[in-house]
Amino acid sequence: QVQLVESGGGLVQAGGSLSLSCAASGSSFSMRQMAWYRQSPGNQRELVATITSSSKTNYADSVKGRFTISRDNAKNTVFLQMNSLKPEDTAVYYCAAREGLLFKYWGQGTQVTVSS
Repeated sequence: QVQLVESGGGLVQAGGSLSLSCAASGSSFSMRQMAWYRQSPGNQRELVATITSSSKTNYADSVKGRFTISRDNAKNTVFLQMNSLKPEDTAVYYCAAREGLLFKYWGQGTQVTVSS
């Protein structure tokens, strides 16, 4: 079982930056692939970025070059640094932990609002 708690969301002007954190408790954090997803009103949840246990990363095209996912296994935490934010980045951001073939564990989400 894994519990995930996101923090760091808020309101920022376009062009600004925010840093999200996701604290994990439970077993085997360092061995799990982790991800950030986001969901805006009326839209499906979309994958933003993933990071493997060896810190290999992958990004959605819409955030490449602006967002950076990282992890600190000693602190059981995964981060999402978001720069050059755009109004279309406005969404609830969720942290997820993989088990087997699925991202099985989810946090409660944190709101990110980017004003124009």
